[in-house]
Formats: sequence, structure tokens, C-alpha cells
Amino acid sequence: MSLSFLSFLPAVDRGLKSMKVECDLHECHSRQVIRSIPGARQGIRVGQQWYCSVDCFALAARTPLAALASRRIVEIPRNPRLSLGLAMHAKGYLSAEQLRYATARCVPGDEGLAEAAVRLGFATEKQVAAARAVQWGYPALAQDYVGLMVQADIPRAILEACFAVPLHYSVTAKRVLLGFVTRVEHSVLEPIEQMTGCRVEPCFITPSEFEEQMERLTVFPDYEETVVHDPGTPAKMARTIGRAAVDIGAREASFTQFKSLVWARVSGKRGKVDVVFHVNRAAEEPRLEKFGVPDQSVASLG
Repeated sequence: MSLSFLSFLPAVDRGLKSMKVECDLHECHSRQVIRSIPGARQGIRVGQQWYCSVDCFALAARTPLAALASRRIVEIPRNPRLSLGLAMHAKGYLSAEQLRYATARCVPGDEGLAEAAVRLGFATEKQVAAARAVQWGYPALAQDYVGLMVQADIPRAILEACFAVPLHYSVTAKRVLLGFVTRVEHSVLEPIEQMTGCRVEPCFITPSEFEEQMERLTVFPDYEETVVHDPGTPAKMARTIGRAAVDIGAREASFTQFKSLVWARVSGKRGKVDVVFHVNRAAEEPRLEKFGVPDQSVASLG
């Protein structure tokens, strides 16, 4: 049975079409073929989207950045059913008389009561942390972890905003034990899990333990954090991320938000960079401008 060369053409054509990758930026006219060839431009992936170069990625990044920067944060606080005062009284840390006395001499709220109880000598920081654990239904595990060096890739700007610090971080087990001081900020759990790929397990620590553990917190060798207090327009924010993408040879990026902080992460062959924008002072952008600044142009990935 003889086979002609032409009989193979349909299969070859289908193979070439399957290796053809189109940039997800509509304005891009280039097309990448056989992207997996060594030395070929790899592009940057953002979720299900793929962009053939840093230029296209930075142009596309304006859309999620504009959405996050302009999003109106409406937080529905998760308050525990049991107040801190009642939790401390139930555990025997405060008598009824001490609770009334401290409540009368503090700023209304759990934070004010905690400070007053410690200041008056009625309770210790550890007792307050244990009472908060009862309030929220999370453990107080500081005694087993505080004082140990921890490597993490969570921006300090995010940790300081939620008053929490990692007590344990395992990349292999995909687990982060995060110690909170005043309350569990549920709105930060999902962003951290999204960016790190690790499950976050909250617990409670004291303010002193928070300060001590922040001193012992280090970062991975290939990790860098950049905080931008005056981010400007979404287009300017995108240029900032684009320059970071060039520096590390970015292959992947993701975006999220916690309160007024927009958190962008770019990962590549030369490391990982987190850029945190304080968007509360970001200027509004009436329309999307064309990407590109002559003296600060973003090069394409090679």
C-alpha cells in the first residue's frame, strides 16, 4: 500500500494550527507560532489570558488595574456574637466589677477595652489574645511559633494593613499560619490564597508578638516587594508593572485587592515581584491612553 506525501498534509496543517497562539490583546496584530521552541518568546499569562509581549501585557493590564483602583470598597464586617469583655469574663480573666470599671474608662469597642484592661493591670496581653480566640473561634498558637524565623512572599504592606504576620509558611504543604492581633480580616484571606496558592489558617497573637515576629520575617531570595504610594492613573500603574515584568523576564501575572491596596504580582525566570499600589490617592483616568513613554519604554521579552 503506497502513501503519497499529500496524504500527510491535512495532519500537518492541523498540527500547525494547534501550535498557533494568538495574543489576547485585540490591538495586537502579531501571532506566535510554536511558542514552545527553545529561545522563542514565551509571553505572559494572566489567568486564562495570554499576551505575546510585555508591551501587550502592559496595555491589557490597564483594564484590571482600572477596575480595582475604582472599585468602591463596601465591607460588611464579620463581628463575633460574643463581645471581648464577655469572653474575658467567661474565661475568668475579668471579674464583673473589673469589666464594668474598664468599660467605663475606655473608648467604646473591643480594642479600647483590651487596652484599658491591660493598662489597668486587670489582664495580660496573652489573656486578651486567648479571649479573642474564643470570640472568633480560632486558636491562639503563638507559644509554639513566635520567635522562629519565617520566609514568606506576602507583602509587608498587606500584612501591616490587616495587622497580621505569618507564624509558619510551607510552600510544600501549601499552608500559611497567619497570626492576627485584633480581628480576623476575612477579606484578606482570599487574596493571599489567590496569590500564594497556600491555604491560610488564622490564629491570634499579642501586639508584642506581632512586633517580634515582624522582625523575624524574611523573604525568599528571588522575591522583591515594591510599594507605590502615588500610583497615578491605571496606565501609569501598568507601566510600573511592565518595567518589573521586563526586569524579571515575567511569564505570569495576577491581580487582586485588599481594602485600598491593589496587589499585582509578576513571576518569571529571574524571580518574583509584588507591586502594591495605595490607590486611595490614585488619580482618576477619564479614558485609557495609548501605552508607551518615550524615555521609559518597556521592552518586549526576549
